[in-house]
Amino acid sequence: MTTDTAVRARRGLRSRIRRDRAMLLLALPGFCFFVLFHYVPLLGNLIAFKDYQPYLGFLGSPWTGLQNFAVLGDRDFLHALLNTLKFSFLQLVLFFPAPIALALLLNSIVSSKIRRFVQSVVYLPHFIGWVILVSICQQLIGGTGMLPHLLGSVGLPRVDLMTNGSFFPFLITLQTIWKDTGWGTIIYLAALLNIDTEQYEAAAIDGAGGRQRLWHITLPAITPVTVLLLILQLGSILSVGFEQILLQRDAVGADAAEVLDTYVYFHGVVDGDFGTSTAVGLVKGVVGLVLILGANKLAHVFGQDGVYSR
Repeated sequence: MTTDTAVRARRGLRSRIRRDRAMLLLALPGFCFFVLFHYVPLLGNLIAFKDYQPYLGFLGSPWTGLQNFAVLGDRDFLHALLNTLKFSFLQLVLFFPAPIALALLLNSIVSSKIRRFVQSVVYLPHFIGWVILVSICQQLIGGTGMLPHLLGSVGLPRVDLMTNGSFFPFLITLQTIWKDTGWGTIIYLAALLNIDTEQYEAAAIDGAGGRQRLWHITLPAITPVTVLLLILQLGSILSVGFEQILLQRDAVGADAAEVLDTYVYFHGVVDGDFGTSTAVGLVKGVVGLVLILGANKLAHVFGQDGVYSR
């Protein structure tokens, strides 16, 4: 009986593969991409436990145990960790709600033509490279930019926000908001479009105002998506924009701009300390995994599915 069940299961699997072969072929390039560039590189974490020498290779390099993880008590590492948490907290508080607010505003536009036009405009910054965006900021608020000239022309002190270390965390966050807020609305707009309009009509008939419909219909409908994206955001809380910060690091100095990603780059790629840098990257991955699992468990407690169901 068990053998017959297994045979039927294999036949069912083969039939489903034949039936969905076109979709499987379409998914194959993406699957190969993640395997080659995300899962295979995980084997490189072996370097974290070795004194890696390129000419000796992975297997020939001597083992060092947990010696590379002593960097976790290094002053420079702790400073980079503090900056990373500062930037991540600001982005979590200021950037994460921005796509939600923009999606709600776009959804309130009655004219579909105007909505599509506004969507296209707010999507465009996502496709601008960080090199160009930083150059634009330099022309606007840099020492020789438009804002200092404007302040000087009216008799006010000239300021250079691009080299102000105290303002740098907010500069990074504002740049991220301008660049990616429009792109982040895509998922929220899709969730809003799935809301049955009859719910709004019934609520309006019952006398519910705009705020009441927003609070009792709209926000609950996008809560599962919001929780999912928040959990994924927590998973990358120790990773901030590497390219964005690297381009502006010299202008404000390492004290204000050094984060874990730049710390790994300068110690691993520039200085050749591969073992220590890999140890830092491994710790980042473990912390991200723990945060995702913990946040997902907390979401289950509050009745949400999170990244995966119970």
